[in-house]
Amino acid sequence: MSVLEKWCIFAIDNREEIMGKANKMFLPQDGRYDDLIVYRKSECICDVTDYFCKTYMDRRADRTVDQMVQAARSGKQNIVEGTAASATSKETEIKLLNVAKASHQELLEDYKDYLAHHQLELWLSGDKRYNHTRTRCREHSDREYYNRILPDCTDEMICNIAITLICQVDVMLRNLIEYHKQEFLEQGGIREEMTRGRLAYRREHPQQQPVATGTMVSHREQELDAREAAIAQKEQVLAKREAALTQREQAIAIREQELARLLNLAGLENRDGE
Repeated sequence: MSVLEKWCIFAIDNREEIMGKANKMFLPQDGRYDDLIVYRKSECICDVTDYFCKTYMDRRADRTVDQMVQAARSGKQNIVEGTAASATSKETEIKLLNVAKASHQELLEDYKDYLAHHQLELWLSGDKRYNHTRTRCREHSDREYYNRILPDCTDEMICNIAITLICQVDVMLRNLIEYHKQEFLEQGGIREEMTRGRLAYRREHPQQQPVATGTMVSHREQELDAREAAIAQKEQVLAKREAALTQREQAIAIREQELARLLNLAGLENRDGE
């Protein structure tokens, strides 16, 4: 058995002890979406929508059925994906939560359209049915409750239950998004988290800091030699430029002397500046 295989077996057998020594503040894996009330309510919305479409709508004749089922599922799944991505990307989490919010808004309009197209009533604030439904939906986030009461409900009742749940989830998602936006502004993203984790590890394990080895010294010497060679090359270039300038100056001086000689022969030498 190789050393690597032995280490893998040891790591599996002692996983809890090994993980306990890790820095738990570095990229905490807290993406437990099933603990969120907003997720559990989104599950209820999926169940209500599935029952409603199967009972009161014709999938073969109405394309809205697939759209409603997909919108309900998209709302739930994007909460799952966004929460799971929270450890490495707050940006992704916020984007996916916004997608979930938009999907539920699309589903909300479908339920309102059904009520309007079938001359059914949308319960509003002040209506006893509205107040009762709002209270029950706020108290229950368990799928079993809705699956139990749906067979005794009319299509109008189911639509208003779904609308109430969607509105409650919308408020929760809005608050959750604002919370994560503020969290990002205060703590930053993965780069800042990685920097904090690395600095904390160095403070806690100073004995494990890298020391200069023969290889590191050799690399340093090579870098210095390369810099010296580059400087020498630049000096050679400057020396060539200076020699070229000197040659140009000598050529100009010779031309000036020749011009003065020709002027003298022609009797046009400079007389008192004329």
